[in-house]
Amino acid sequence: MPAYAGTQNKKMPSNKKEEVEEKASAGQGEPSVVDEVIESVASAVETVADAVVSGASAVANAIGSSLDSSTKKKTSKRAERVGIVSSDKMTKTVVVRVDRLVKHPVYRKYVKKRKKFMAHDEMGAKIGDKVKIQETRPMSARKRWRVVEIIQKAEL
Repeated sequence: MPAYAGTQNKKMPSNKKEEVEEKASAGQGEPSVVDEVIESVASAVETVADAVVSGASAVANAIGSSLDSSTKKKTSKRAERVGIVSSDKMTKTVVVRVDRLVKHPVYRKYVKKRKKFMAHDEMGAKIGDKVKIQETRPMSARKRWRVVEIIQKAEL
């Protein structure tokens, strides 16, 4: 006969706290010092567990809100430049002139450098428009940029 066979009809306590209360109600005397220590430790553990859960949920909410704000903004690893359209004589293609200032290594004077980029244009940019271009896959022999947005229309 198994050792647990006689205990099938009895209700088994789920934790030490219930066991201590059951002994006290059964008239077995006052709970011992060990049982009191176990009860106080159990209540302390419950308090700490509640604090940890509330702190973890606060951290999760903070992280979730920062992730929501960062995921809303679409980020791209492709290079972007801002320039002025200098030619629009081709079909769906514009030439964009990008100006930048570079400090001369010897004379420490700022020098204006210019570079022309051929960009694919679905937006209909005209000469003089200030546009933002983004690097993209090669679309022809010299065209590797596309117009993302027209920042400012040219004054007529």
